[in-house]
Amino acid sequence: MEPILTVNGLEKTYGGKGTRTNALRGLDLKVFPGEFVGVMGPSGSGKTTFLNCISTIDTPTAGSITVDGTDLTKLRGKALSKFRRERLGFIFQDCNLLDTLTGLENIALALTIAGCDPRKVEPLAKEAARLLEVEDVLDKYPYQMSGGQQQRVAAARAMVTRPALVLADEPTGALDSKAAGLLLRQLDTLNREEGATILMVTHDAFTASWCRRILFLQDGRLYRELRREGRDRGEFFREILSVVSELGGEVSHAL
Repeated sequence: MEPILTVNGLEKTYGGKGTRTNALRGLDLKVFPGEFVGVMGPSGSGKTTFLNCISTIDTPTAGSITVDGTDLTKLRGKALSKFRRERLGFIFQDCNLLDTLTGLENIALALTIAGCDPRKVEPLAKEAARLLEVEDVLDKYPYQMSGGQQQRVAAARAMVTRPALVLADEPTGALDSKAAGLLLRQLDTLNREEGATILMVTHDAFTASWCRRILFLQDGRLYRELRREGRDRGEFFREILSVVSELGGEVSHAL
């Protein structure tokens, strides 16, 4: 099986002489279709810079990023925008829903921008809402939804175009434990039953315990990798906490 994401020798340097910061230092990794991968690390480890490079928000100093057979570092202008729009899905901590659109319209917007056949937009948007269990808020505006409902609508928007890779940046960071658990169960279902490939950055061990594999970064390099491999989530959670402790991180939520 070919990887959906291949990162080779990824480097990112900020600043100039005397103020140079090496956020990423020759990072190599692969993510395969259907994986649910978490990225963790202490503050300053490079995990946010890494996600920004994958999402094309930031440009690497060196190295390559290949998604679905395309080297993103070689794309420019309209070609880069088109690839980002059609092949990448995004779930942000703050949802980024448009306040003037209903839940259905927010989800449908991703399809419209991608040039989907207008006759298919509403059925596809409603199917995405069904998978994320937000059918009851399709006629509501974001201010009429709970934080958890907003985030699941945002997840439906990210998934509706069937992207090659979904990038989630601290998706549970603004949610209470109940809403976070519901969102994570839905992402788990999308991964298991729909084959969605998800790469999620998180500082939270509870959130990370839903992943199949965790990549730990430290000082811009890959520090360690954990695989769940059939173990129950409680055991995986405790192993994640152990590595977080090694890295000097704070103990996170209990299961």
